[in-house]
Amino acid sequence: MLILELVAGLALLVLGGDLLVRGSVGLAERMKISPLLIGIVLVGFGTSTPELMTSLLAALNGSPGIAVGNVIGSNTANILLILGTAAIIFPMKADTKALMRDGLVVSAAALACLALAYLGNVSRLSGGLLVLALTAYLVFTYRAESGQQTPSADMHRAEGEAVTARPWTQSAPVLAALTIGGLIMTMLGAKFLVDSSVVLATRMGIDEAVIGLTVVALGTSLPELVTSVVAALRRQTDIAFGNILGSNIYNIFGILGVTAMVKPIEMPEQILSFDIWVMLAATALLMIFARTGHRICRLEGAALLGLYGLYLGKLALQ
Repeated sequence: MLILELVAGLALLVLGGDLLVRGSVGLAERMKISPLLIGIVLVGFGTSTPELMTSLLAALNGSPGIAVGNVIGSNTANILLILGTAAIIFPMKADTKALMRDGLVVSAAALACLALAYLGNVSRLSGGLLVLALTAYLVFTYRAESGQQTPSADMHRAEGEAVTARPWTQSAPVLAALTIGGLIMTMLGAKFLVDSSVVLATRMGIDEAVIGLTVVALGTSLPELVTSVVAALRRQTDIAFGNILGSNIYNIFGILGVTAMVKPIEMPEQILSFDIWVMLAATALLMIFARTGHRICRLEGAALLGLYGLYLGKLALQ
């Protein structure tokens, strides 16, 4: 029964997140919102909804290990697992201008997370500052790319087009139903996932943070995995690369920030002593690999994937 609840939670998160994105993007298109703004804001928020609902519910339920572990674990999985897998399928191109801006923001977000970890908690004020940083990033990105035909701007437009609702879903009532239904499914999925994860941690006698870093983080990262693998198969590696950078920025600034604004979060010792350093090391490797030759080759992708296997092995031994 516990495993069924866990699987149901993951399935509802993935399906609900997809419906939410398609419905909201479809409505935005009917409102004549620019593809660039859709790609930068709606797609980013939509694909991060599973992580947001899960961390928020975990924090409200008094499970900070799952709330924070979900964010740290998702960022680590995005780089080592998802980026590594996509690069093995097809080497990933890294646009220099996008890397310099978004890569630096990803690095700044990771360092901000480290600073908060050493403070011992993420207060409402800290959460508000994280959300403010995300808002500033979104505004700057939109202003910098509006009316431009740069690779970065084209990538964000392509992200919006990649999730455009299919022809049969063009009526406003249906799109609204998809949006609301997707949100409800995501909320239910988060509840099932968090509840079953807490019980699983208790029965196995392990730290909730480990469950958050593995089962929960991997489950909420499934949409990014599917998107990046499909983009790599289509050789749209700029979309896959941008998807990972954007997701990691949203995870720390948006998800951790919004969650802390609703419910201040204590930083688990497990994450401070080891896992946050793994995330920082993965972020550094991402920047180094992307800067060498302005792409991530198959060998580098295999190295990232191998490191993720070692990381999971270390957690399993705990």
